[in-house]
Formats: sequence, structure tokens, C-alpha cells
Amino acid sequence: MFKKLLVVAAVVGAATLVFKKVRASSDERALWHEATTAPDLR
Repeated sequence: MFKKLLVVAAVVGAATLVFKKVRASSDERALWHEATTAPDLR
């Protein structure tokens, strides 16, 4: 029982790290897009 709980906790921890990494990458890509596109001067 304890092994299963430990495995589940490890999987949840790994998934959390992957999710944070993907979200940070997406945020950085959006920031670069905003910084490198021409401003809309309409």
C-alpha cells in the first residue's frame, strides 16, 4: 500500500513539474512575441 502511494505521489510530482515547465515556456514565447512585434498604432 505504501509503495503504491509513493508511486502515485512521484507521478503527480513529475506531472506538476512538466506542467510548470510547459506553462513557463508558453509564457516566455508570448512575451517574446509581444516584444518583437510592431506596435499597433491605429
